[in-house]
Amino acid sequence: MPAMRTENQVTATIVKKYKVNLMNGEDNTSTPLSLWLVGGAALIWNLFGMMIYVMTVSATPDQLAQQYNEAQIAFMQSVPVWATSANAIAVTAGVIGSVLLLLRRSAALPAFILSLLALVVQNLHSFVLADVIGVFGMVPLYIAATVFVVAIMLLLYSYRGKRSGLLR
Repeated sequence: MPAMRTENQVTATIVKKYKVNLMNGEDNTSTPLSLWLVGGAALIWNLFGMMIYVMTVSATPDQLAQQYNEAQIAFMQSVPVWATSANAIAVTAGVIGSVLLLLRRSAALPAFILSLLALVVQNLHSFVLADVIGVFGMVPLYIAATVFVVAIMLLLYSYRGKRSGLLR
């Protein structure tokens, strides 16, 4: 018959197996390189999106005239507040989600969900209610598709991270 293990032996086994810091209850397992790479790339990506948003909404008429024709400027100035707000929410939630991902927080998941939902609302205006392709050509479609794929990938990564315990 096997000998009964003492409480200290059980605790030592748990600490060794799960590397739990008993002083503060936090998981001390090292952060995988993939999280740093994905989180860092996500933060750069979303900060770039935020920079584009800020540059777009703060551009003066002279700055717009240097880059766009009259039809494109008219399109940009006709974007409703709800679509512009959706853009702001999408990039802000993306930046917050990226920071939370780097901090290994499970709140990254709802932030990426919000970012994706806001992206859908933003694209509803551009591709369904307005004719962005007729004004700007196919480039906005390629950009939007890329952004959508990245948003889904970040959402799935954070979902898997939450399920696996990587994000707490």
